[in-house]
Amino acid sequence: MRAVGIMVHGGPEALKVINVPEVHAGPGEIRIRNRASAVNPTDIIVRNGMRAELQKKYPPPYVPGMDLAGIVDQVGEGVSTGIKVGDSVIAMVVPKSTHGAYREQIVLDQRAVVKSPENASYAEACTLPMNGLTARLSLDLLGLKPGNVLAVTGGPGAYGGYVIQLAKAEGLTVIADSSKDDELLLRSLGADILIARGENYSEKVREHFPSGVDGLADGALLNERAIDAVKDGGSFTAIRGFKGLPQRNIKYTATWVTKYDCEYEKLERLRDQTERGTLTLRVADTVLPENAAVAHSKLEAGGTRGRMVIDWGN
Repeated sequence: MRAVGIMVHGGPEALKVINVPEVHAGPGEIRIRNRASAVNPTDIIVRNGMRAELQKKYPPPYVPGMDLAGIVDQVGEGVSTGIKVGDSVIAMVVPKSTHGAYREQIVLDQRAVVKSPENASYAEACTLPMNGLTARLSLDLLGLKPGNVLAVTGGPGAYGGYVIQLAKAEGLTVIADSSKDDELLLRSLGADILIARGENYSEKVREHFPSGVDGLADGALLNERAIDAVKDGGSFTAIRGFKGLPQRNIKYTATWVTKYDCEYEKLERLRDQTERGTLTLRVADTVLPENAAVAHSKLEAGGTRGRMVIDWGN
């Protein structure tokens, strides 16, 4: 069975099509014939060695990938979620050794798998699980209420876009930083106020909200450069584990999406919100497995608006 993985850490060229053993669904598990795998920034970290310490307990190859969409081809005993053979589904994967989403076939816990949005292609659908759950977790950690103000960095990205759309669905006012080229996109996602991307981020936010915003979701890794945008007693959450120094009673949290692994109800809600048009799925381009390096190269170059996707075909 084919997968895309690495034998050694390195640049995009380290990605190769490899063979991995066939797997079978056990009790409470579902096997998926993969049709599409989203390419995310976290996959680059798996590939380039930034997480080598965590990986070294397993021998290579290492298969990246946290998002997929495909067709159920085997259901283990005791599966109670209603998923059956032939269903189109989506799932988030927590990679370990060869257990990553860049493979033709994978077995997952039943609670990691929900039906695919009916209005989405496989390529579109695979962009939802991990980034959608990450956005959901960020908002849950921030704990904002309708009428509160949320600042979002990295709004044009998959995570930032979902944060904006989910926030608007919950009655929040959203302020986002933007380049000229991204203004129409961010408006379409629902951002209420746009500020120019670049230096002096916090000062620009406070021009609109002098006391600061109630919460901030940092998808652009501004980290300490964005803290001053938050009001005294506000909330700040960031991806990649950043937490700022204690100050002004700000509540810091780190958004680690693995906390929402197998949270069936949360992923099912995201699927429903996609079908109802609350969430917009965005694909930048698709590549074949043997061209996965191209997808990584484009993602690392920056400027993609939507996810690169590996198309596994039939």
